[in-house]
Amino acid sequence: MAVTTPVCDFGWKAVDFSLPATDGKTYTLDDIRGPKGTLIMFICNHCPYVKAVIDRIVRDAKELQAMGIGVAAINANDAEAYPEDSFENMKRVAEEHGFTFPYLHDESQEVARAYGAACTPDFFGFNANDELQYRGRLDSAGRAPAGPDTRRELVEAMRMIAETGKGPKEQTPSMGCSIKWKPA
Repeated sequence: MAVTTPVCDFGWKAVDFSLPATDGKTYTLDDIRGPKGTLIMFICNHCPYVKAVIDRIVRDAKELQAMGIGVAAINANDAEAYPEDSFENMKRVAEEHGFTFPYLHDESQEVARAYGAACTPDFFGFNANDELQYRGRLDSAGRAPAGPDTRRELVEAMRMIAETGKGPKEQTPSMGCSIKWKPA
């Protein structure tokens, strides 16, 4: 079922975390933070929305990192119910797609809950003071292949945040598969 993200809660502070990554290290928010801002993405391996845009996510992450934006992706899905989202499969996906950013495993789902993550993909763009400034979609193409006139909304927003500390007032919510929560 497709889910959309809530409207950006401007100024909401990023929540710290300590999560294992596919590269064998453990990362905190301090490790991810960039001098010009931070992008935290909630993604997974099995979601058709993520699969449709993963190459664009990787491309845009590289561009943002070059601007001084720290980037990380977090998978919080229940891997028992969705084995394709297992930590071993996360390692494979990160390698296959050449992730230049840490791919973190939120097995307890505590970080996803703390951030209010709703779907995959879900993008949280913070300024250098860890204040939320973007909670929108990747680009105007959605799941469709990107055309020459596709507006790269995440890159545009994060560039604005890097330069001014503020995100765009108008943002289109991201849409994707719901986070696969574990049974209570």
